[in-house]
Amino acid sequence: MPESTDTALTQIASRTDGARIVLDRVSKVYPGQDAPAVAEFSMVAEPGELIMFVGPSGCGKTTTMKMINRIIEPTSGSITIDGRDILSLDPSELRRHIGYVIQQIGLFPHMTIAENIAVVPKLLGWSKQRTADRVDELLQTVQLDPGTFAHRYPRQLSGGQQQRVGVARALAADPPVMLMDEPFGATDPITREKLQAEFLRLQESIGKTIIFVTHDFDEAIRLGDRIAVLSERSQIEQFDTPAAILAKPANDYVRSFIGQGAALKRLALIPVETAVLGAASAAVDHHRIATDDSLRDALDLLIVTGAPAIGVVDRSGSLVGSLTVERISTALGADATALAATRSDEGRPA
Repeated sequence: MPESTDTALTQIASRTDGARIVLDRVSKVYPGQDAPAVAEFSMVAEPGELIMFVGPSGCGKTTTMKMINRIIEPTSGSITIDGRDILSLDPSELRRHIGYVIQQIGLFPHMTIAENIAVVPKLLGWSKQRTADRVDELLQTVQLDPGTFAHRYPRQLSGGQQQRVGVARALAADPPVMLMDEPFGATDPITREKLQAEFLRLQESIGKTIIFVTHDFDEAIRLGDRIAVLSERSQIEQFDTPAAILAKPANDYVRSFIGQGAALKRLALIPVETAVLGAASAAVDHHRIATDDSLRDALDLLIVTGAPAIGVVDRSGSLVGSLTVERISTALGADATALAATRSDEGRPA
């Protein structure tokens, strides 16, 4: 016998880490339109992965994402979360077990911050104490002091603070899956960069499976474990890691998204510690870079200071070597060679 809706939702909700999402030949055709908005989209997101959907406006990326929580109903195909067919579940109940963050944030203006975060736990029947504890925990998680912010209203917060509350609300019931629709797109560049850094820190600890829609390829590179570059009707032009896409774009369409400076973007993904360092004695003055910084950071420092070599320090602050432009260039070439070898091995039969 097929499992009940309640059983399926309970098993999905029981996951405190990420869940596996499978979309198989999913399509959406709107009434009165000959061409589908999404045509036979297939993808697997593994537990704990942060998948970026990147593409131009109108390509179907948001429509595809919204079919996962059934804000938009698929016309055909199947969608499963940890093997459970979501199309057989009650859509309202399903949405309570999937976190959802949008660009406009969508906080209720007449509710306090604590009340906004508590919306889903209350719908799920949580006790007042459990809900209050969860609100405090999440405010601390997104670095907003509960004593200061819990009883404020959205209008009393900055845009960046409101966006953090939106993320906290999406996490309120500890869902295994989160959907994020250009959540940082309405913020200024400085705030956006801070929010991205905080979100990466947060994802390291929560390990959710996240589908994140963006039109900003640089954001996709910075945040994503894998990136799906989508064209019209959500056709996948390339689906791979940021490093692989930058090193070997599948076609001119993907290349157009990367834009200029692919090598510099790749450097931002490579930590200093992967480079072959020179002698520590070669470091000039007090110009230093940490081993867990990126080679892009190191190159920036070399260019800004004009130093022929900069020092590299480990986590304890000890000087362990030096870096030059030539060594950074060598590391970039070695990374491309290693990436090509890895992809070749992946293509071989076991």
